[in-house]
Amino acid sequence: MVEFTTEPFELDTFPEHAVAARKVVDEAGLAVAVGPFGTGAEGEADQVLAAVTKLLRETLDAGATRISVQVSVLGGEGGAP
Repeated sequence: MVEFTTEPFELDTFPEHAVAARKVVDEAGLAVAVGPFGTGAEGEADQVLAAVTKLLRETLDAGATRISVQVSVLGGEGGAP
C-alpha cells in the first residue's frame, strides 16, 4: 500500500500534479481511496513500487513542489507479500 500527498494544495481546483498522480495509480490498476489528507492505493508489491516511481516523476513534471509518500506492507509476516 502507498499513501501520498502532492503539494501545493489548491482548494478551488485539482492541480495538474494531483491529476497526474491519480492517473498513475489508476493506470497501475491499484485500488484507490481518496481521503481528506491524502490518497491511498493498494495492490501487489511490484505494482505499487512501479507506480511510486512513475508517480514521483510525473507529479514533479506537472508542478508538484513537495510529495509525501508512505509505503506499507499489509497482510504479510515481516516481509513483502
